[in-house]
Amino acid sequence: MPPFTNNSAVSRRSLFRGGVYAAAGAGLAAVPVGRGLLAHNVDEAWPNAAAMANRYISEGKVANLFMTFGWGQEDHAHTVGGGTLGVGSAVEVDQNSLYRIYSMSKPVTGMAIMMLIDDGLLEIDMPLHDVLPAFRDMQVIVDPEGPISDTVPAATPITIRQLLTHTAGLGYSITSKGELLDAYVENGIVGGRVSRFPIPGVPNPTPAPGLEVWADRLATIPLEYQPATKWSYSASIDLLGRVIEVASGMEFEAFLKARMFDPLGMTSTWMTVPESEKTRLTDNYGIWGGTLLPLDPASNSIYLDAPKVPSGGGGLVSSPKDYDRFLRMLLGYGTLDGEQVMSEAAVRTGISDLVPETVDMTGSWMEGQGHGAGGRSINGTFGWGGAAGTLAAVDYNAGLRAAMWTQYMPSDTYPIRDEYLAALQADMGSKYDAIDSRANGI
Repeated sequence: MPPFTNNSAVSRRSLFRGGVYAAAGAGLAAVPVGRGLLAHNVDEAWPNAAAMANRYISEGKVANLFMTFGWGQEDHAHTVGGGTLGVGSAVEVDQNSLYRIYSMSKPVTGMAIMMLIDDGLLEIDMPLHDVLPAFRDMQVIVDPEGPISDTVPAATPITIRQLLTHTAGLGYSITSKGELLDAYVENGIVGGRVSRFPIPGVPNPTPAPGLEVWADRLATIPLEYQPATKWSYSASIDLLGRVIEVASGMEFEAFLKARMFDPLGMTSTWMTVPESEKTRLTDNYGIWGGTLLPLDPASNSIYLDAPKVPSGGGGLVSSPKDYDRFLRMLLGYGTLDGEQVMSEAAVRTGISDLVPETVDMTGSWMEGQGHGAGGRSINGTFGWGGAAGTLAAVDYNAGLRAAMWTQYMPSDTYPIRDEYLAALQADMGSKYDAIDSRANGI
């Protein structure tokens, strides 16, 4: 039986869009930080964060709420909170538990692009059609919600910079509307996976058969906006997966493993969870009428299947320990445990605000903020969140890396992101001198 039996108010778009709103504001820029808080007894050092996690778990709102904090290049993260892999499970979550990170995949893909730029195989402002010729003569729909046949030529070519920052004018199956959305669905231009189960009222389109076909089909669909004119959350980071394949000569997942995961010691990050590791996988829940309902149980998870299209924008499963190593590398400007995984210049560029000057951010989720290589960039912080409630960021002014881990959709069902930042503010600001991370840029 499917896990949902009556959820007409739930849609695929609503499941994923909640993560977008949380991610758009994800960061630590407003939180003052004190180094002394990173003691071993972290529940005592972070009482408000611990109380928040305990409240959500004890009230049955989530199966788990787990937080990690690391200072500079400390070789491990400290933890707050807990819970179990799923409702009714006796197995407690820890730093090796596996979570669907959805759009927290985007900074990983963004930094992979920065590696190829550093290698000289790409340039940040090069036209996309130099790598993928099918995108040479793009059309732009006149009305984003209007007829798909009513188009004008793109005034400028799409660039790598625009793809990194969601300013290329592409649409997305979780944000587009009307005939444009229909075209995305009909062509299998879909991103993150949800469940093996059919969910009543939630369309589950068949993905395109492979990343190359996915990209070629995307090139036939009009853009939603003229390139470099608006910030619009899009399929652009997924498309960068195909750019990586062509530029590197390697399959996308193989590139991530060889250049990112293996050098960083990220041994628990995949797009397909090995059968042998599914006992570490958390359950993912949909929230209906205030009740947690199994959306993707670990024992029968869709993430045990290889994806038809590897999604650089939302396809990864990872552990708190693994993702902390990625954050620690970023905080070390490309270095981890003495190994230079990325150049300092590549990291500094990737975490900076890369939005083209011609883009009007007014009215977007990112208004007043910046966007780097797949993540939010503002006031010395860089990071992003995921559709199932995960969140991670680095703060260069404070030397802090922090992440929040849970599994439920839509993630905006609870004000969990705002409460998380408020708890950190209270814990840090009440005992230690504040470091105003708003004072300096990256």
